[in-house]
Amino acid sequence: MTAKLTLILGGARSGKSRRAEQIASAEGRPVLYIATCATDLADPEMAARIQAHRAQRPSYWTTSENNFDLPALCAEHAHQTVLLDCLTLWLSYHCEHLEESALLSKLEGSLVFAREKFVSLIIVSNELGMGLVPSTPLGRSFRDLCGRANQMVARHADHVEFQIAGLPLLLKGGSAQ
Repeated sequence: MTAKLTLILGGARSGKSRRAEQIASAEGRPVLYIATCATDLADPEMAARIQAHRAQRPSYWTTSENNFDLPALCAEHAHQTVLLDCLTLWLSYHCEHLEESALLSKLEGSLVFAREKFVSLIIVSNELGMGLVPSTPLGRSFRDLCGRANQMVARHADHVEFQIAGLPLLLKGGSAQ
């Protein structure tokens, strides 16, 4: 059984999650869906979004919410498909506790560990660098962190797609899955 890394990038409402879910379903392995939105902090509108995401996933998938420990989850679900949705929120959670270099190192170590555990890892991430320049230093710093993290994941990835208007644009790894 092989381990591979797939990165699905795109903007808001581009169809990233739906595309990642299609790829996960096609893998033919048990799926762990890591939802990286802290549900306990959700306002009513975000709670409705979370509920909609829950409803669109197959009921036989395992879902992990409010657990941001990617290596531990990969160890627990070795030889399975793990879908992380999304890297941007995962980074947001961890950037409160770690400096950028430590955070990127943690992410890279997680990618290597997933391969060692024969996890087929699918990562959904937002492409933040194509919008307006954030007006605050913190906003610019986070946008830059996300860009560096996306580049690093793409270097490790076997397959990378950019999702736009519900359509996948293949960036790396042969034909669209």
